[in-house]
Amino acid sequence: MDSNYYKDYFDLERNHWWFLARNEIIRSQVEELYLANGGPLKIVNVGVATGATSEMLSNFGEVTSIEYEQDCINFTKSKIDIDIQLGTILDLKYPDETFDLVCSFDVIEHVQNDQLAASELIRVCKKDGFVFITVPAFMSIWSQHDEINHHVKRYVISEIHELFSKTLTKKYVSYFNFPLSIPIFIVRFFDRLIPGFIKRKKTNSDFDLISNPWLNKLFYEIFRGESVFVKRKFHFPFGVSIMGIWQK
Repeated sequence: MDSNYYKDYFDLERNHWWFLARNEIIRSQVEELYLANGGPLKIVNVGVATGATSEMLSNFGEVTSIEYEQDCINFTKSKIDIDIQLGTILDLKYPDETFDLVCSFDVIEHVQNDQLAASELIRVCKKDGFVFITVPAFMSIWSQHDEINHHVKRYVISEIHELFSKTLTKKYVSYFNFPLSIPIFIVRFFDRLIPGFIKRKKTNSDFDLISNPWLNKLFYEIFRGESVFVKRKFHFPFGVSIMGIWQK
């Protein structure tokens, strides 16, 4: 993440419709794992960015937060009271089977060696513990948004199964952000076809596209509405992102 992006990202994580709805959906699934565990979880959150997911996860147990960039850690700690460890998903400095819940939300797409990243998440997960990840979906909607966020790739479900489902027991793996995926695909298609079709301003990412508070609220409600289906473990046929939960 570019250093001048930290402040904007901090605000986005706490106000933008995509982050708010995604984190609410994630929260509903973590709550189920919390109840299944019978109480507080020992959690590691790998790739915390500016800390919003760790703040949410702290409702369910003790959270160890890890971030790759020291400048991002320093900025985040200047904004909120949170302990963040410097580290990488490719080499987690913890013994085998340390955590009840291993989380990595929109992180694996940032590294070339995703097999090593997956093996590290699996390694530090306790027996009977859970691994919970999200990644962006479909290279067909690759855009400047992916480049500004330093993504290496976007995934399809078969690739995620290849990384995790051979070793772990699948609990729930599905595309999500389904209703908005078609308009997002159309906008990004025309952005590739007609350079400059999308006018990005502040962050130079797609997060700039919805600045109107009423539209932000509308998109939030549409995306958040998926939580009803996710709780019932409905499998969406496609979407902008992929969610995966496995048990070791």
